[in-house]
Amino acid sequence: MQSPLAGPYSFALAAGQCATISGPSGAGKSLLLRMLCDLDPNTGEVLLDGTPRNSMSAPAWRAQVVYQPAEPAWWLPTAGAHFKPGQIPRMQQLLPQLNLSPALLEQEVSRLSTGERQRMALIRSLACDPKVLLLDEPTAALDPESVTATEALLHREVAAGLSLILVTHSETQAHTLGHRHMTMRDRQLTWHDEDTA
Repeated sequence: MQSPLAGPYSFALAAGQCATISGPSGAGKSLLLRMLCDLDPNTGEVLLDGTPRNSMSAPAWRAQVVYQPAEPAWWLPTAGAHFKPGQIPRMQQLLPQLNLSPALLEQEVSRLSTGERQRMALIRSLACDPKVLLLDEPTAALDPESVTATEALLHREVAAGLSLILVTHSETQAHTLGHRHMTMRDRQLTWHDEDTA
């Protein structure tokens, strides 16, 4: 996979594995995630369980390969309005794991703290039941207690079979969650394949 701006990239990620990406700002980490979920133009082959991306519609692909940017978008007044009826049981299960009150679902998104919005966005992403989750610095705005809760949740989700690609500036977080590690510099990836699981 490559674009005029980055790559080529070639790697595989198994179900139940987390790959972390670190590197300086502007190196191309977010661009890689956007390419994987087909939000930015790119060429080459991307497979999900052996199925080519180009055999699916973009919405069908993005329903299984979910991208959460560092500053997630909200397009409805409340956080709760972003969940479909079928996602509510999953959402209710996840809220206490991230120390979030159900009352926050009815508040205007603009009245939530940055950390609350970031954790609520993670719940929104997981409620989609993706096969692959692409997270761009999901704990950047969180206090230490919330970081610990988020890392514990992600660890459980990966253990249950989720494939996770995590962009993080935290070396500790990379080694806590990652089975495989990549460094991005000048829009090129270097793998560091020691197993830390």
